[in-house]
Amino acid sequence: MNTKEYLSQAYRIDQRINSKLAMVMNLRELLEKTNVILSGAPKAATPNPHSMEDTIAKIVDLENEINMEIDTLVDLKADITRRIKRVENTEYQTILELRYLCFKRWEEISVELGYDLRYLYKLHDQALESLNL
Repeated sequence: MNTKEYLSQAYRIDQRINSKLAMVMNLRELLEKTNVILSGAPKAATPNPHSMEDTIAKIVDLENEINMEIDTLVDLKADITRRIKRVENTEYQTILELRYLCFKRWEEISVELGYDLRYLYKLHDQALESLNL
């Protein structure tokens, strides 16, 4: 794994967390819909309580996965931060932090730092070289 791939891991984990959070929200909405349908049903209807239990179990499992991923992300970000702090050039540190810890797009970093995009790419390449993994 090269330097850029190592640093990009945090973004990928963050994406997975967000995806799982969206799944939990969808399951909760489904659960609410099921609850509304059940409460409005005639008393003679026999709803399947297992589907509600299954949905709740899926939510709990996903929330546990999310918590584990968050722990991984926090640990990884702490390690990346330590490594970035070892870089002597503070300009390089800022670029690496904005890109790999704050997950900012190149255009946002360019505007924030007042650099031309091509110059920013050049500085980024130099920053990656100065980061010893």
